[in-house]
Amino acid sequence: MTYTLTYLTMFDPPESLHEQYEQAMARQRQRLGGLHALHIDGLDLPSQHLDLRRSPVDRRWELGEFSVASPIDVTSAVSAARAAWPAWRATPVPERVRLLRRVAEWMQERVFDIAAALTLEVGKNRMEALGEAQETIDFFRLYADEFEAADGLDRPLPDDPLRGFSSHNRSVMRPYGVWAVISPFNFPLALAGGPVAAALITGNTVVLKTASETPWAGRMLADCIRDAGLPPGVFNYLNGQGPDIGVALVNDLRVAGITFTGSHTVGMQIHRHFSGGHYPRPCIAEMGGKNACIVTAQADLDRATLGIVRSAFGMSGQKCSALSRLYVDARVADGLIGRLREAMRELRIGDPSLRNVWMGPVTTSKAYNNFAR
Repeated sequence: MTYTLTYLTMFDPPESLHEQYEQAMARQRQRLGGLHALHIDGLDLPSQHLDLRRSPVDRRWELGEFSVASPIDVTSAVSAARAAWPAWRATPVPERVRLLRRVAEWMQERVFDIAAALTLEVGKNRMEALGEAQETIDFFRLYADEFEAADGLDRPLPDDPLRGFSSHNRSVMRPYGVWAVISPFNFPLALAGGPVAAALITGNTVVLKTASETPWAGRMLADCIRDAGLPPGVFNYLNGQGPDIGVALVNDLRVAGITFTGSHTVGMQIHRHFSGGHYPRPCIAEMGGKNACIVTAQADLDRATLGIVRSAFGMSGQKCSALSRLYVDARVADGLIGRLREAMRELRIGDPSLRNVWMGPVTTSKAYNNFAR
């Protein structure tokens, strides 16, 4: 039987998956310490300002030096995307579909190496890292398939029922232009790749600003898009702090729309900014959540315990989908709490690249300090 990796099947993988991951981890450990450039207008451009990133798994491990963009780089990236947009918008749908599928092919070839890098950079365990890498591949394939099936969102509508007069109607959706994507640290590949794929397939050009804590994931995405042969300027990758590079990108009036994942405070600021001006521009903002679980008196407590622990402690709880509120019928509360305590004692905490470790480190120093506080 063919094994397909998803977040549902990740708890019972074949032995070959573990072997390939461990081989990829060995390769990535040997590659640590390299120089990683920005990607603007089809070129990999190192900057004068470099950020040395270390692994949250072991602070002695130097992931590499990552170029940090300047406000001038932001302007250059938006200019490149703006210049590339007319030709990309006019590119036939079958060609855009072919190129996005090519991105997915490159990512699939590198899925284990990408997952190993996610473990080293973010602190995800091997199955969470593989799940995110595969999910990103699936985004590129799914959006290509859906757009192709919808004939590029150009659809004939019923004619007006007017006697003696022919009135023909169509629904035609058009791209906006330069689309900005600002991704978070907890899913730095999937929550960059998903919005990027959606924007590209629909004829927009993209400027991606990765989370400054996890620039490697964005750089790996840029590598796959570059190697797939997308035209220069259609996709651009920046790395830098939000108050500097993120603000410069948001404030550039040539940006026609944005997808942001992050805090409620920043998301609302971006929303208000894009809603103002001469006309509102689209803003897609995901700003966290407080997921709840309800356990009734008739619940299967063993299955409930498994789901609660996986949700609450997956990725050390650093995700908006993490369970953070639990409502339990008093008649089964003691039984559930006992099961939860037993399951929590069995959680292994440590190096997330190891097969028997479920919880790795929190990703950022800020998160670590918050736990200590």
